This record gives sequence, structure tokens and C-alpha cells, in this order.
Amino acid sequence: MGIVETIALAMGLAWASGINLYATLAVLGILGASGNMVLPPQLEILQDPAVIAAAGFMYCVEFFADKTPGVDTTWDAIHGFIRIPAAAVLAAAAIGDISPAAEVTALILGGALGATSYSLKAGTRAVVNTSPEPFSNWALSLGEDVLVFGGLLAAIYTPVAFLVLLALFVLFAIWALPRIWRGLVAIARKIRGAVGGAEPTPAKAPARVPSGITVKSLPDRRT
Repeated sequence: MGIVETIALAMGLAWASGINLYATLAVLGILGASGNMVLPPQLEILQDPAVIAAAGFMYCVEFFADKTPGVDTTWDAIHGFIRIPAAAVLAAAAIGDISPAAEVTALILGGALGATSYSLKAGTRAVVNTSPEPFSNWALSLGEDVLVFGGLLAAIYTPVAFLVLLALFVLFAIWALPRIWRGLVAIARKIRGAVGGAEPTPAKAPARVPSGITVKSLPDRRT
């Protein structure tokens, strides 16, 4: 495996893990076990039948959880503590024993890329959940599944094309994440306003008279 193929695999695993870790593990394990791909030595454990079964089972659980409005956001919030570290570890493992510096670099970049794809997925899903109908959630979730499968296959079989698309994804994330964040803040304010009601207007303090000035009452001119 050349350097371009290695980089594409490492970054592809990190990117896909931020979106759907269990699908990433299952696809990689099945490809390795079926002989369609030679896994790096540190990732050969993924082709063990027990690992494939566990990853496949958790993917089935996530498949349904990810398509239930509200449940998907909770699932994403919990799995942020799993997907991002896993993205870093998988990227470093894909690099293999090239050098300790390369492995640490892959660990850092893989974690950052996994955090980016995770944040984009979780933030988008939280915004979409404000819609009362479930169809947008289903379409978005199915699209994410197709994106992960297609992205992994592209990283493995067409690494140059994948790296170009990955660069475009990073540029899109830089543009989209601040907008998603502002949308989430606006939603949080609306919810807080609906729950807490309007805040009472504070009473104005009486105007203070500067020291040294005497205020005289005007004479009553009424007759």
C-alpha cells in the first residue's frame, strides 16, 4: 500500500467513524475477512468474526435509533465520547509502523477530522429535529448511511478522488458549522423563552439629583 493509499485509508476511517462508527468497523471487517482488501497489521483484528458480529449488531441498533426523532440526538450526544477517540485510534492504526511521528500525526489529524464529521452530523440532526415530521430524519439518516459506505469504498479503491472530495468536505464544514451553531443557539433561546415566559421588565430607578442643587417646589397657581 503506497503513501497516498495509506493516507486516504487513515483519513477515510476517521471521517466515516465520526458519522457512523459501527458501519465503518463492519465494512472494514467484512472486506478484510472476504479477501477484498488487505488490512494493515494493526487493523487485522477487525476481520475476526466476533468483531464483525458485534459491529454489525450495533449498526442495526443505531440504524433504528438514528431514524427516531429525539432519540437520534441523544444517541449522537452519547456517542460523541466514542466516535471521536475511535476515529483517532483507527487513523493511527491505519498508518501502521511507518514511524512514531507519522502515527502521532495520524492520531491528531484523525481525531480532528472525526470531530468535524461528528459535529456536522450531530448539529445538522439537532436542527432537523425541530421539524415535527419524521421524514426529513429518515432521509437524512439513510443519506448518511449511503455516504459512509460510499466514502469508505472510495477511500479504499479510489484514494486520490477521495482525498479531493475530503478536502471539499473540510471546506464545506468550515462554512457550515458556524451557521449550524447559530441555528442551535436560536433554537435554544426560543425553547427557553417558551418555557420561562417573558422576563419581567425591571423598574426604572428614580432620577438622581446632582449634589449641590436644591429643588424647590413650585407655588400652587390654582385659584
